Amino acid sequence: MNFITKIYFMIMVIASVFAFILGIYFLLLDAMIFFEYEIAVTSSVSIVMTILLDWKSLLFCSFVFYISSVVVLFSDEYMGSELELGRFVLLIVLFVVSMVFLIISPNMISILLGWDGLGLVSYCLVIYFQNVKSSAAGMLTALSNRVGDVALLMSIAWLFNYGSWSYVLYVEFMGGDFIMQLISWLILLASMTKSAQIPFSAWLPAAMAAPTPVSALVHSSTLVTAGVYLLIRFSPVFSDLLNKTLFFVGLMTMFMAGLGANFEYDLKKIIALSTLSQLGFMLSVLSMGGADLAFFHLLMHALFKALLFMCAGSIIHSLLNFQDIRFMGGLFGQLPLTCTYFNICNLSLCGIPFMTGFYSKDLIIETLSMSGLNVFSYFVFYLSLGLTVCYSFRLSYYLFVGDFNFMVVHMANDPKFSMLKGMGLMITTVIVGGSLLSWLVLAEPYFICLPLIMKLMVLGVIFIGVWAGHILGQFKLNYSAQFLNYYYLSVFLSSMWNLTILSTLGVNYYPLVMSKIFTKLFDHGWNEYYGSRGLVHKLKFLTQFVQFFSTNHLKVFYMLTIIWLVLLLCC
Repeated sequence: MNFITKIYFMIMVIASVFAFILGIYFLLLDAMIFFEYEIAVTSSVSIVMTILLDWKSLLFCSFVFYISSVVVLFSDEYMGSELELGRFVLLIVLFVVSMVFLIISPNMISILLGWDGLGLVSYCLVIYFQNVKSSAAGMLTALSNRVGDVALLMSIAWLFNYGSWSYVLYVEFMGGDFIMQLISWLILLASMTKSAQIPFSAWLPAAMAAPTPVSALVHSSTLVTAGVYLLIRFSPVFSDLLNKTLFFVGLMTMFMAGLGANFEYDLKKIIALSTLSQLGFMLSVLSMGGADLAFFHLLMHALFKALLFMCAGSIIHSLLNFQDIRFMGGLFGQLPLTCTYFNICNLSLCGIPFMTGFYSKDLIIETLSMSGLNVFSYFVFYLSLGLTVCYSFRLSYYLFVGDFNFMVVHMANDPKFSMLKGMGLMITTVIVGGSLLSWLVLAEPYFICLPLIMKLMVLGVIFIGVWAGHILGQFKLNYSAQFLNYYYLSVFLSSMWNLTILSTLGVNYYPLVMSKIFTKLFDHGWNEYYGSRGLVHKLKFLTQFVQFFSTNHLKVFYMLTIIWLVLLLCC
């Protein structure tokens, strides 16, 4: 193992264990520590650094440290051919530091520093492989997140009315205040951009241009979860209208991402759309008042999604960096351990009983079933859950069933020790983490009272999703895909409802057209005539006029003398 990766791995593991033990201690005592350190005082204004330690921030920090330590270990082999591996690991460390800064800060100024740090480092990581596609993806990622940064800056300006930027001092008591409602809408906008909710969803699949270890970190516990975490912190002041808006946005994002993943053939993009779907799931339950449930699912999702990306990275690494799932098939014989881990994570994502995802997902679904949703919301919600199972089973069908569709002479093998050791560390927490944390985080048991048919509805949706995934996954030489009969609908659904086009061409098409018109009209038109070219002509004329006088000065002198004498005699 590289010396740099070993050092960072050890530091992050120790920090993770320490934060986890401290978080459990704070959870049992229901305690909170609020630090204030005065950095400087200038002109009677004190610059104060504040840190908030409670069970939520400590547990989240523990998960961030743990997943990032495994990602660093995984990167040691995956990025082993990189000449500047130390620079890559340092970028990951900067990413983690920015996220931790955001988690433990109750002050909006320091939150903005962590928030912007995430955006800047994510841009550096997305463009890590220096090509045109990575550059375009990085620019889309950075500019999409700029919208949220502006909303956060505006919320900081409005928070100045309360005399402090530490929101924890008054967020519980100012729910009905107009300014706080305005701030909560700005926080919602900022979180929608960072967590890639509709209409800012296009950047998340585009960010797959980054190396796979980065994707494992970004999509599990850092960048995209920052928006959800901030919403959880601000949830006590949300109005009914804001909660309804949040529920609708989360529901539509779930539905759109589930549909898009069923049409996608890029392995990493399918898992990215799965992350998008789960973020919408978290926001939906958060809008119904389940902040603790949303946080619980956030932690559970971080575990299995990080391992899912690592398994995808292992498969891509073994297949010479091919990501198209149509090239894969029959991988169980080639990569048995990786495929086993992948299947466990897939089952956890689908909410199969007694997997990690089951403990949070099933509880959230049953809680929402008791909350009195209307028929439309209820139908779309369950349909989105079915789509999750559908694309997961379709992915498993393409990867593990049938023949090995890659190069004839190629032989894929499980990766070496570093990558397997990293995935082995994660699989333990994926299997037992849900059961363990469900007893710790949910101190008070939820009472669920539903009819038998509604209890069995979740299992019914899972089985229908498995059947649909099997139908979508069938791919033979003489097989006619049914969705080709509805080509335009399929293109619309597979392109994330045209959000990729709207986020790129939709934003820059008309400004580019207008700039072309203005260039022709002004730069090559009137400005050209009255500006640079016209000025050159005038100066040239005046220069020639002056030169005429200077070259014929004696004749001109006699002529001017005669004119002067004539004028003198006439007067």
